[in-house]
Amino acid sequence: MKNKILYEDNHVIVVVKDPNIPVQEDESKDIDMLTLIKDYLKEKYSKPGNVYLGLVHRLDRPVGGVMVFAKTSKAASRLSGQIREFGISKKYLALVHGKMDKDYGTLEDYIIKDEKTYSSKIVGADIGKKALLDYRVLSYDKRSDMSLLEIDLQTGRHHQIRVQLANINHPVYGDQRYGRDKVGIQIYLWASKLTFIHPTKNEIMVFENIPNWAKLYKKKEVTINET
Repeated sequence: MKNKILYEDNHVIVVVKDPNIPVQEDESKDIDMLTLIKDYLKEKYSKPGNVYLGLVHRLDRPVGGVMVFAKTSKAASRLSGQIREFGISKKYLALVHGKMDKDYGTLEDYIIKDEKTYSSKIVGADIGKKALLDYRVLSYDKRSDMSLLEIDLQTGRHHQIRVQLANINHPVYGDQRYGRDKVGIQIYLWASKLTFIHPTKNEIMVFENIPNWAKLYKKKEVTINET
């Protein structure tokens, strides 16, 4: 766990979640991030009994990247308030099928979650919740026909990035639920940058983690405007 910690103080702990680890316990009973971090804190500080750890935001199980957890109830309340007021900035990297029409753009849709299938879909504004994201193309690889996108998530709907990109026929590579890839391919979606105001210091905190696959595609330096 230690090599996954980007920052820690008395109020927050910022970590890199590995892909395919649930944020909290689910039906699979596989080890989860809350348990891993609690165990780390118990051992580090020799704490008996239960350790408080507040979950203030989530990542889909297949997705890896940067997350912040609260170590006190005060921190949890203030970070949750920032999320409600869009005071926390979350950026993602996504490798998607195909060549984007524009170097950057905004996707605005309305999404509803199906509790039975644990999937989401785009619907009309009268029944769905607004889903908004901005994207920017970092590179395009002709050989694989893949575009590397940086995504600035404006709202936090269930499976939002995956659903919206699939809806414009540019599904995330490795997305077995909404995409076109076979079972066994890891999803190429990563929570790469997290910015928030420290709950007690009132300082802007910025944390970034770039996966190797994104570094590889970014080096290709092929923009969508090249022929």
